[in-house]
Amino acid sequence: MQESGEQIEYLPQQESEVTQFSTANSTGTVALAVGGSLLLEACGGGATGSSANGSTSSTTPPTPVTDIQAARFLAQASVGGTRAQMAQVQASGYAAWIDAQIAMPQSTSRWSWLKTKGFDAAANIFTQNGFDSVAWYKLMNSPDTLRQRVTHALAEILVVGIDGLTGASWQAFAAANYLDVLEANAFGNYRKLLQAISTNSAMGQYLTFAGNLKANPAKGTLPDENYARELMQLFSVGLLKLNQDGTPITVNGVNQETYTLDDITGLARIFTGWDFDVSTSDKTTPDFLQRPLTQIASRHETGASTFLGSTVAAGLDGSQSMAAALDIIFAHPNVAPFISRQLIQRLVTSNPSPAYVQRIAAVFSNDGTGVKGNLAAVVKALLLDDEARNSSNLSNPQFGKLREPIFRFLSWARAYSVTSSSDLWNVGNTSDAASRLGQSPLRSGSVFNFFRPGYVPPNTSIANASLVAPEFQITNESTVIGYVNFMQRMVSKGNADLVPDYSSLLPLAANPTALLTEINLVIAAGQLSDATIATLATAISSMPSGTGTATDTPTLNRIYAALTLVFAAPEYIVQK
Repeated sequence: MQESGEQIEYLPQQESEVTQFSTANSTGTVALAVGGSLLLEACGGGATGSSANGSTSSTTPPTPVTDIQAARFLAQASVGGTRAQMAQVQASGYAAWIDAQIAMPQSTSRWSWLKTKGFDAAANIFTQNGFDSVAWYKLMNSPDTLRQRVTHALAEILVVGIDGLTGASWQAFAAANYLDVLEANAFGNYRKLLQAISTNSAMGQYLTFAGNLKANPAKGTLPDENYARELMQLFSVGLLKLNQDGTPITVNGVNQETYTLDDITGLARIFTGWDFDVSTSDKTTPDFLQRPLTQIASRHETGASTFLGSTVAAGLDGSQSMAAALDIIFAHPNVAPFISRQLIQRLVTSNPSPAYVQRIAAVFSNDGTGVKGNLAAVVKALLLDDEARNSSNLSNPQFGKLREPIFRFLSWARAYSVTSSSDLWNVGNTSDAASRLGQSPLRSGSVFNFFRPGYVPPNTSIANASLVAPEFQITNESTVIGYVNFMQRMVSKGNADLVPDYSSLLPLAANPTALLTEINLVIAAGQLSDATIATLATAISSMPSGTGTATDTPTLNRIYAALTLVFAAPEYIVQK
């Protein structure tokens, strides 16, 4: 760390430590989903371990991947597994499947889809029309399912909410472009991603630095500090200085803050002079929102800016000063573990061990070739890590996570090849907790995401065990009931646009145990216990049997009931 006031060179040497999260609670009673608890045990299979950098050992032949192991892996590595993907994982192995997903070309961008569907018509200039459609279209259709999962994870760390994009027109296009930027960098370098979001039109609106002016002593005005604060607190270094094992650094038992108000004030000077680029088109079309923000030199603070113990020298233009500032932030020892742990939480488990965090943070700091911030290497390492794959964690009450409502819905859509009759993917905004999912893509109510990474449900066994359970922050009596009712409607009636394919289940409907076992495998990775399957089978057996054809009502009713019951089961809702 440089002394205060000392200018640093661009791209300093990488360092590594581990991270810590805010444990601020929200108010209100938190219901344990459908009577369940994060401290559930579930049954299923594990897998062999891997080295910290994601490479697998070549000294012994790889252990064959079972059906359950493949399904469990896909629960972590995809937006929804299918029988075909399970077969791919089993044929190639985990590492090769990840490599193939990383190498897969990106599918049609959200921006292009909106254009193709005509949402750039003048009538949509002050609406969000098309955004929900394109968000669900990508999540339900894109073959690069790992990239979509990581894009969603990044969207919950580097948060923009479409409802906060009120600073300009064409909200749907601004939000779609932001997701496209995250997707384009999902397997790229985190330093480059920080640059991309720091010049993105949606982020500029959401955290209010688009149009930000330098200080004006005559008027008593100062630069907007919003982005500077969240860039450090949420997107890079966090609130507390950290040890390598994820515990906070303490002095005489007192946690040490990562930055102060003076650091925020110093960094805010960097983000002055940035505004929309309307040099080649005006705001009557959405095209200006796809371009990075541009610099207006007269509005930019050219004096020196000091923060995090380093100084960006005076006299640099806006682009140069931003690059220098982001280099300072990226060099901070908290960045690797702070981001690594959140990625583990989003994909694998809410409470990774300090050793797990340390291993992944080490890969973040150095991918094995001396490169820091290689997200492809980080994602591969965290999915192949022994803590993610080891079957013993299926009975570990501190392992696992509550499945996000979005992914519960997507697991149905992906598993049963849902199509859209209109090709407009009219799922809509699913944020309403009373009647829908209580969560919808890029519709977080604040920059703190739908839930905080350190959230602790009050008055629960989770709190008593000193664990966190982020997704429980959006779990209560209303969301539990609303989710089950929504899934029941979607599974059985759809919404007049989405069409599932239940052909794989039709031959099993006459045998409730076989039907539930298949759904348990593909949807729940075998986590429902034999006792639960038996209980549900008894309920299905009480229903009339049918002919097993696609138009037979008794057959379909059995399938609808079986799916709904599995989606409501606590053993499914808790991902192990």
